[in-house]
Amino acid sequence: MRDNSHPFSLVSPFKPKGDQEQAIDKLVEGLKKNKKWQVLEGATGTGKTFTMANIIAKVNRPAIIIVHNKTLAAQLYGEFKELFPHNRVEYFISTFDFYRPEAYMPKTDTYIDKEVVMNEEIEMLRSSAVNSLLERRDTIVVCSVAAIYGLGDPSEYANLVFPIRVNEEIDIKELSRKLVASQYTRNNFDLSSGTFRIRGNVIEVFPPTSDDYYLRIYLDMDRIEQICQIKAETNEVICNLNLCTIYPAHEYASTLERIKRGCGTIREELKERILFFDNENKPLESERIKVRTEHDIDSLLEFGICSGIENYTRHFDGRKAGETPYTLFDYLSDDFITFIDESHSTIPQINGMYNGDRSRKETLVEYGFRLPSALDNRPLRFEEFLSKQKNIICTSATPGEYELSQTSNEVVEQIIRPTGLLDPVVEVKSNKNNPIQDLIKEIDERIKNNERVFVITLTIKDAENLTAFLKNKGYKVAYLQHEILTLQRSEIIYKLRKGIFDILVGINLLREGLDIPETSLIAILDADREGFLRSKRSLVQIIGRAARNINGKVIMYADNISQAMEAAIKETKRRREIQDAFNKKNNITPQSVSKPIYEPVRVVESKANKKSAGKLTRSEKERQIKELTTLMKQAAKDLDFERAAILRDELLELKASD
Repeated sequence: MRDNSHPFSLVSPFKPKGDQEQAIDKLVEGLKKNKKWQVLEGATGTGKTFTMANIIAKVNRPAIIIVHNKTLAAQLYGEFKELFPHNRVEYFISTFDFYRPEAYMPKTDTYIDKEVVMNEEIEMLRSSAVNSLLERRDTIVVCSVAAIYGLGDPSEYANLVFPIRVNEEIDIKELSRKLVASQYTRNNFDLSSGTFRIRGNVIEVFPPTSDDYYLRIYLDMDRIEQICQIKAETNEVICNLNLCTIYPAHEYASTLERIKRGCGTIREELKERILFFDNENKPLESERIKVRTEHDIDSLLEFGICSGIENYTRHFDGRKAGETPYTLFDYLSDDFITFIDESHSTIPQINGMYNGDRSRKETLVEYGFRLPSALDNRPLRFEEFLSKQKNIICTSATPGEYELSQTSNEVVEQIIRPTGLLDPVVEVKSNKNNPIQDLIKEIDERIKNNERVFVITLTIKDAENLTAFLKNKGYKVAYLQHEILTLQRSEIIYKLRKGIFDILVGINLLREGLDIPETSLIAILDADREGFLRSKRSLVQIIGRAARNINGKVIMYADNISQAMEAAIKETKRRREIQDAFNKKNNITPQSVSKPIYEPVRVVESKANKKSAGKLTRSEKERQIKELTTLMKQAAKDLDFERAAILRDELLELKASD
C-alpha cells in the first residue's frame, strides 16, 4: 500500500524566471486537460530541469524521467535530489559497468558467453527505485532506456514484501523462511547486500537497497524484542526501529511455488524443443539445449535462481509467447507523468531497442543455446512503450519529428535564459578565401581575450590534419574524438578551461560535459555538407554550445547556404530577437555563465613512470580500481553525481582493459 501522506516539496532559493513561468503554466494546463503528448522546446541553458521540477511540484504526481545515456541520467538525478530533498528521488539504469551480451556467430561457429561487470551500487539504486515506487507516491525516478527492459511481476514482488514489528510474534525459523522466500541467501561469515545470518537468537539482514547499514533483529522466544539499524562500517547502532519493511533481495524474486510451477513449463518447452531439433536432424543443437536447460532447472529448484534467470521470466510470470513483459512502468501508480529528456535522441533509442535485441536472441534460439521463451525477455516494442504512458512531456532544444507530429507541431517554448544571455551571432563565410587563414585570425582575437575556440570538422582525417597544422603553428590545441577515454576527455576539458589549451578540434563536439562558458567562438568547417552532423537539428545544438559566453559567436565556412544552414540561422535569429526584446523590456544585462573549474579525475600513477591502463601490472591495476571506487562512492555521498558518473565510466574502462 503506497503512502500518500508526503506531497512533493520543491526546495530551491530560486523562482521561475524569464519565460519559465509561462512554460510551467502551459504544461500544467495540458496535464489537467489530459493531453498525452506535450513538447517543451527549450533553448540550451534555459533551465528545462527546473521547469520539470516545478511541474511535478504543482501537479503533485509521481514522475519518471527518461534520458538517452547514463551520464546525463546521473546529472539529472543529482539535480532532482537537491530540488526534492524530502521526497523519494531514485536512479534506475542498467546494472552493468561492462556488458557483453550472449551471442553466437554461425559463420565462424563462435559462441560468446555473456560477460558482465556488475555494479553493486547500481543494483542497490535499482532496488531502491522499485521499493520506493511500491512504498511511496512521492517518487521521482530518473532512468535510462533500461526502464523499457523486462522486470519481474510487480504483484509477485509485492507479495514477497513483509513488515516486521517490535513485539510481533514470530519464531526464528519462520522469519528465516520468509527471508529465503524473498531470495535472501544465508551467509554466517560474510554479511553483504542480499544476505542474512543467524547468531543464537539474533538475525542480521543486509537489505539490497544500501551498503551503509544492515538490520539486527533480537528475538525473545517467539517474539521480536528489538530491531536495530547498524552502521555497516563500524557496527555502531544508528537507531532503534519499531517497524521495518523487508523487501526482496533482487528484482526477479519469486516464491518457491511459482519457481516450481515455472520449472514445470520450462521442462515442457524443453521437450518440444528437443523434439524439434531431432526432427530437423540437428543432434548437436538438441544435446546443447538439453544440457544447458536441465542445468538451469536444477539450479532454480536448489537455489531459487540461476545464471540468466531473466530468460525464463515468461514462465514465472505465466505469460504467453509474445505477451508484453512487465517493466518499471508497471510499478508506478496510474497517474504518473513521463518526461522524455533530450527527446530527439531518446525516442529513437527507445524505438530501436527491440529489433537489435531480437536479432541476437533469434540466433541463440536457432542454434540451441536458448529456448524460444528467451525471446520474451526483451525490451518493449515502441507501441508497447506508448501503451503504458498516460501523459508524456518531451523536452529538447531541438525536438524530433516524431514528437512534433504527435502535437501537430504545437510546442511550448522556453527561450529566455536566467542569465539574460542571447543566442550567439551566426556568420557565414565563403570557403573561397582560404578559410583556415581566416580561422587563424579569429582564433588570435579570442586568445587575446583569454577565450576558447571549438573547431568542428567533417571527417576524422580533417580533424587530425587541422590539429597537426595548428600545433606546428605554435597554437595550444587538443583533438577530441570518440576513442578518447572518459578520464582523458575530462583532462582535456579541464586543460581547455584553464587555458592550457586554447582550441578544441573534433567532428562531433555535442557530447555531454562540453558546456564550457569560456568558449566564445565555434567554427564549423564544410557547414553546407548536409548530413547527420550538418542537419538543422545538429547545427542548432552546435550553435547552443556558444550560448554560455556573452561574446558567443558561430562562424559557418561554406560554399553555399544549405537548407539546414538557412533553417538553423533563421531559428537562432528568431530566438535572439525574442531574448533581446525581453532583456530590454526588463532592464536585464546579460552575463556569461559562471561555472567553477574542478580538478579532473585522475587515477593513481606509477611512481616509476606514467603507464597507460593496458601496461599496468596486476597490483597497480587493482590499486587504481580500489582508489577509483573509493573516490566514486565519496563523490556520490557529496551529491557530486556528474563526477561520480565520470569515475564510474573510468572504472568500466579500467576493468575492461585486460
